[in-house]
Amino acid sequence: MTIRAVLSLLFALVSALVLGMAAGAVWMVPTLYSQHPLPWLALPLGWLLGKAVRHWIRPAGGNAAVLAALAMFIAALYVNMLAAAARIAGLMGMGLVDAIKTAGLGLLLELSRLAGSTTDDIWFVAGMGVAAFVAFRHAAPARQH
Repeated sequence: MTIRAVLSLLFALVSALVLGMAAGAVWMVPTLYSQHPLPWLALPLGWLLGKAVRHWIRPAGGNAAVLAALAMFIAALYVNMLAAAARIAGLMGMGLVDAIKTAGLGLLLELSRLAGSTTDDIWFVAGMGVAAFVAFRHAAPARQH
């Protein structure tokens, strides 16, 4: 494997992580608005992440599928951590950023785990599967007129 291929894969990994965090932040908006978890949004979000990853990983295939599933996992983890931080902020009367700083990563992860259910996990895994499937399959060839 050349240095260029390694750097390209590393850049794709960092991009997938950032894309997953951005998707989790967008997912948080309707979650905060409705004031309860919306795990079923993992399916459309997985589809969008799969499409996005498929278009910037060449050639689309196994690497794209793994990165799309990783991005969906990060999005699900991030939205749950943000929801836990929002709960702490509301209960303690502090800002969201202060709640995140005060709670720390460990507590937010634990509160996310405690707040989730098996059904939520099934939705998240299904979203990861959708993301991987959409990223793996190749786009249909363009029709010529």
